[in-house]
Amino acid sequence: MANARAVKAKENEERTPEKLDLGELPRLSGYMLRRAQFAAFNDFLRYFEDLGVRPVQYAVLTVIDRNPGLKQSQVSEALGIKRANLVAILDALERRGLARREAVATDRRSYALRLTDKGTALMKELRARSEVHEKRLAATIGENGRQQLLTLLHGVIEAVGPGSEDEED
Repeated sequence: MANARAVKAKENEERTPEKLDLGELPRLSGYMLRRAQFAAFNDFLRYFEDLGVRPVQYAVLTVIDRNPGLKQSQVSEALGIKRANLVAILDALERRGLARREAVATDRRSYALRLTDKGTALMKELRARSEVHEKRLAATIGENGRQQLLTLLHGVIEAVGPGSEDEED
């Protein structure tokens, strides 16, 4: 019995991830989308980690940069980020001096979001790096494949709904 367990343990040790039987998982769209997301995020971190910017922070900074004065609730809804998570993200961006919240004169419960000068300068660097990152991802499937993928992903979001993030990134 102990010998059989040892043999089984040895067999399992020799199984590399590529050799594992994943069953139906590789045929499941949601599973493969999540795996692709992990791969894309890991590649993103290669380009942005030294700047201390995670994908969700990049998304928030981009929306604020392109739409100065938006309320937190609008950013939350646009990006599918839970409000409580957005508050934590904004707190971190404010601590770094990248964004600021300004009271909305017509609604004392709301805050308008703006980038600081430091945040605007960082966005220039982020955009340049993002372009390199996107080109690297596109190189794996070609520009036509990338456009098809984006069209398909937009279709999934439109059909199923945007959902919201459970995690910060």
